[in-house]
Formats: sequence, structure tokens, C-alpha cells
Amino acid sequence: FRMLGSNESIACANVFLNTVVAEELSQFADLLEKSSDFKGALHDLILKTIKEHKRIIFNGNGYDDSWVKEAEKRGLYNLKSTPEALPHILDEKNVKVFEKFGVYSKVELESRFEIHNENYSKIINIEAETMLEMANKFILPAASKYANKLAETIGLKKAACGECDTSYESAMLKKVSALTSSIYSKTEKLEGEVLEAKKTSDAGDSSKTAFFYREHVFAAMNELRLCADELETITPKELWPFPSYGDLLFSVR
Repeated sequence: FRMLGSNESIACANVFLNTVVAEELSQFADLLEKSSDFKGALHDLILKTIKEHKRIIFNGNGYDDSWVKEAEKRGLYNLKSTPEALPHILDEKNVKVFEKFGVYSKVELESRFEIHNENYSKIINIEAETMLEMANKFILPAASKYANKLAETIGLKKAACGECDTSYESAMLKKVSALTSSIYSKTEKLEGEVLEAKKTSDAGDSSKTAFFYREHVFAAMNELRLCADELETITPKELWPFPSYGDLLFSVR
């Protein structure tokens, strides 16, 4: 297991984990309480449990791609996103467990399924809208300003000395211009995906909407970020409109 996000309450995760543990202990208790030979039954239960569930034990590097392949080979789930994971809350076996212990009814689980899907979509939408504002109001104007300064420098150097080398400025101008163009096109793409996501949301299928945000909006956000991150590495500090990671981590003002 991994720690949940900092903005999430631990209560929900604990409810699910505690219910799962209660179910397993209940199964163990049912077997052991009926046995006339407790130690023998316990020994057999431990062996049986390890044999049946040993595939979940992995003591290597859980972050390495080799574990992803190994997990697939073992038949384990690898749910990489919230929209992929949420539908399993309504799997028949899971519903039965929650109803067995009186934790949630099927209707309550369906309600939580809808709420979590809607919450996921709303958060991605807010982040996408924020990203668009950052790109349109700050990053693109800063990039244009830097390109203008480079062009002015090239012109001034050539005017002052026709033989002056402007290879650095010319190369940087080409790179900044290319990244600016890419950021602009990816911003346009993200705007389009956000609009499509809102249309999907109007259809009333929360799960379908969440998947659309994950597969289209979130993907477009990643594409835009890659270009913006690269532009940040070559833009002078005084022109970049946001604090750098270095500023955030190491600057004391």
C-alpha cells in the first residue's frame, strides 16, 4: 500500500482496509473454531493461505518496471488511475463483504462510486483550467518577451558589427520560438479537451466522464507541461513568471 494524497482523509482508506481484514479474520475464525485439533488446523491454514496468496509477496524494487511485468505474470491487478480502480468498488464480492459487516449497503457504495468519480473529474477540471490560465496569461507572454529580446540582441549586434557572431542568440531564438509554438498548440488542444469533457459530463455518466478526464484532459496537460518545463530551463530567471523549484525548495526570503 502507499500513503494516500495529502488532501485526502485517512478515514475512507481505513474503512476499506479494516473491512477487508475483518473478512479475512472471520474466515480464519470460522475454520479454526470448528476444528477439534486447533494446532493442526492452524498449521494447515497457514500453509494453505501462503500457497494461495504467496503471489502478492514481493521483496524487490516495487518501483521498477520489472515488477510491473512480474505482477502481470502473477495475475495481480495494476490499476494505474482512479477511474480504473473505482468501478471495482461495485464488484459483487466487494459489495457482499461490506453488506456482511453492515459497513455499507450496495446503494451506499453506488453513491460513493458516483461521488468519487465526480470529485475526480472536478479536480482535474480545476487543474486544467488553472494550467490554461498559467499558459495563456503568463508563460506564453514571457516566452514571447524573451524571443523579442533575443531578436533585438541579434539585430543590435549585427548593426554594431556585421561580423559579430550571433550563433548563440539565433539558436536560442529558434529553440524558444519552437517551444512557444508547441506550447501554444498544446494549450489549444487542452482547451478543446476540456470543452469535450464538459460535454461528456452533461451526459450524466460520471464514470465515463472520469475516464475522459484521465485519458484526454490529463494526457493533454502532461504534454503541455513537458514543453513548459523545457522552456523554463532556458528562460532567464527575471523573465520567468513563476518561482522555480530551486526557489521553492532552497530560497529563504
